[in-house]
Amino acid sequence: MTHPTSSTVSIPTHMSVQIPTTMGLDLSDRVSTFHVQRGDGLTLSVGKVASTRTQLTGLFQRWKGCRVVMEAGGHSPWISRLAVEVGMDVIVANPRKVELISKNDRKTDAADAEILADMGRTNVKRLYPITHRSQQAQFDLAVPRARTEIVRARTGLINHVRGVLKSNGYRAPSCSADSFARKMSEEGAMPAGLAHALHPLVSLIAQVTAQIQSFDKEMERIAAERYSVAQHLQQISGVGPVVSLCFVLTLDDPERFASARDVGAYLGLVPRKKGSGKSDPQLSITKAGDREMRRLLVIAANYILGPFGPDCDLRRFGLKIIGGGGDRSAKKRAKVAVARKLAVLMHHLWRTGEVYDPFYTAKRRGELVVA
Repeated sequence: MTHPTSSTVSIPTHMSVQIPTTMGLDLSDRVSTFHVQRGDGLTLSVGKVASTRTQLTGLFQRWKGCRVVMEAGGHSPWISRLAVEVGMDVIVANPRKVELISKNDRKTDAADAEILADMGRTNVKRLYPITHRSQQAQFDLAVPRARTEIVRARTGLINHVRGVLKSNGYRAPSCSADSFARKMSEEGAMPAGLAHALHPLVSLIAQVTAQIQSFDKEMERIAAERYSVAQHLQQISGVGPVVSLCFVLTLDDPERFASARDVGAYLGLVPRKKGSGKSDPQLSITKAGDREMRRLLVIAANYILGPFGPDCDLRRFGLKIIGGGGDRSAKKRAKVAVARKLAVLMHHLWRTGEVYDPFYTAKRRGELVVA
């Protein structure tokens, strides 16, 4: 099969623009839909393809050298890498931004593929292209993600045990999640009448805790072998092994961002904008990007602003937002703002390799640093 990889389009200034042949690929779990357009908009091919490596490789090889456009989703990381390996020019669109697809009144797989092809051919900027992390980073990120899920499962089990005891007039010991199974196994901690129901759960909690500790050791090994910068970021109070490694794996390449401030927007920690005329309401954050990384940054910010957080620029910045009233909404805004500044700071330290100075801003402003 032969096909043009680009078309020369004439414009009024007597200049010519090479527009590549473009494939819009609407991804689905089982069968994906494609629509191929020549540079001048002529449709060259439409159809469906099984969402497997073998079938997609065959499709990409038939249109090797062309541009392929797909939306970001569960399958887009490996499919986009496969297309690059075959020799395609890959554009991964941000589905939150492509309103022609999300708000289409006649939405079908074929229509979505055609829209992707048309926009990839004429207006790539409006696709707000994203960059997927590398395969190695995706493999490594699976470890902390697995840890997050198993921690969530343990929390559910512990809450169930506490609830059963409370509903029967007993109290579980006050302790950390890591020591809960050991405390519950002590003599007298579990009523005899509930042992048959709760003992298996306590045993399971102990196994889950051991697995979490195993994940922690694996994350330390990954960081030591491949991501030494993660340890560099742990200079910041509140940033531990989980936060630092996930941050490095989520961003993957610090040079992707022209400015450190872009990291806050990438992680969805900047306010939405809906200004019109004199109206400029204060809106919530966009919540774009990686939800888990955003959650971890907010947890770190919560520690920085909490009773055990040491004095530093980040803490002072957050406390100014909170003010003296202790308003609940102000505390929430402060956590998000500190999380955003923390992301910017971590990216800066990553790019520059500088040693973290907790009072860098205070020193520049000539403010007194209280030990």
